[in-house]
Amino acid sequence: MPAPRLAGAAFILVAMVGCSSPAASSPVPPAPSPEVSASTTPPPPVRPPETAAARPSVTAEPLWAVFASDGRPRSSVLSIPALGVRGLRVQAYGGSPDDARGTAIQDRGIAASPYGARGGTGPGGIGNHIVTAHRTSSTRAFARLPSLRTGAQVHLVAGGKRYTYEIVATRLTSFRSRASLAKQSAAVPRHPAAEPTKAMITLSTCRTPEDRAEGNFWSDRFGNPEHRIDKIGKLVDIQPA
Repeated sequence: MPAPRLAGAAFILVAMVGCSSPAASSPVPPAPSPEVSASTTPPPPVRPPETAAARPSVTAEPLWAVFASDGRPRSSVLSIPALGVRGLRVQAYGGSPDDARGTAIQDRGIAASPYGARGGTGPGGIGNHIVTAHRTSSTRAFARLPSLRTGAQVHLVAGGKRYTYEIVATRLTSFRSRASLAKQSAAVPRHPAAEPTKAMITLSTCRTPEDRAEGNFWSDRFGNPEHRIDKIGKLVDIQPA
């Protein structure tokens, strides 16, 4: 009878060995280390934060300056809200301020804008756009021009655009001084030798009452007194008309 008990014991042992888990009997080998092949692309370098000095400079040039007028002579319509001037016609002509042609245009009750070697540029053009009108005769279009203050706006409509200028200075022009006349018509007002980089405007009218009050009765052959009052402005905006 001892043999059967040994056989049973052997069977139990074999069954236990057969039920053993491989994971329990042998350790799991560690995961292999990843290998980097020669063809693997390295990650891009981390860029340092951009500093103010490294940033591309942004021009302070306003957008309207890039699209300033080509300066071609054009007739226009002028408005000066601060003086109640609205819809004043401005006729372009080849010549100089207040010459025979310019005076004749002003005598018709409108403003005159000379262009050429002794005049100025067209509306909105880089340089000096000159507009003259009577103060004490005809329709007295510029009767109140001397009171126009710095910072006031002037609007000029021409070629489908509305050019807005801001008054920045006042000066007197003497018709008896070539140097003074040169400063009035200069591409950069008051600076005949300077190269223009901005669009400017000069609004000019006579100083007749003040000259007469001071005892100055001089006048040229067209009846213009010695002095003119000039209001100088710079272009600050362009909009579709």
